[in-house]
Amino acid sequence: MALTGLFLCLFLVIHLAGNLQLLLPPAKAEIQFNLYSRILSGNLIIKAISWLLFLSIIAHAVYALVITLQNRRAAGGAYAFDRRRSASNWYARNMGILGSIILIFLVIHLKDFWYLYSFGSLPMDAEGNKNLFEIVVNAYGAWWYVALNVIAFIVLGYHLLHGFSSAFKTLGAYPTRTSRIIHYAGIAFTVILTTGFVFIPIYIYFTYHSA
Repeated sequence: MALTGLFLCLFLVIHLAGNLQLLLPPAKAEIQFNLYSRILSGNLIIKAISWLLFLSIIAHAVYALVITLQNRRAAGGAYAFDRRRSASNWYARNMGILGSIILIFLVIHLKDFWYLYSFGSLPMDAEGNKNLFEIVVNAYGAWWYVALNVIAFIVLGYHLLHGFSSAFKTLGAYPTRTSRIIHYAGIAFTVILTTGFVFIPIYIYFTYHSA
């Protein structure tokens, strides 16, 4: 669970770095983003990593379900004296629900962009590359779709807020000083990542569709 989670965190960093090209001036953003998409789709090493990514997502989701069921069986029912609310944050107690929302959003996200790019019929840009930039811009032209993305990425943020530090603790980072560093690093990582993913669809909506 920890290893697949940290691998997915690494993917999120790379994914955000690529998507930041969408913030470039429109003409440059189109060329750069479409070239970036072509390089990713045409590189055998990247393709192998993408399949590893899909397997990691499945493994992470399945193992989370297994752990949840095991915990419920071990609990055996309601606690006679339950003070978990005062001992942990609400998002730490609801990682399963947050993860399920993220998984549903991920299916929608992959269908709208990855599947369409890989198997759909896309227009071409001036450089002869599939114009994924146009698809992204058009998708974020609907306010409700922007809102869906913003909500999903905020949910992802809460999931990361607990999952990042929890993964390192699972791998043995228990000393007080180390735990404190990882805790604050996890907060910084979550805030930066969530802010970036939330800002991009809002920026596209107001830059290309506000008039």
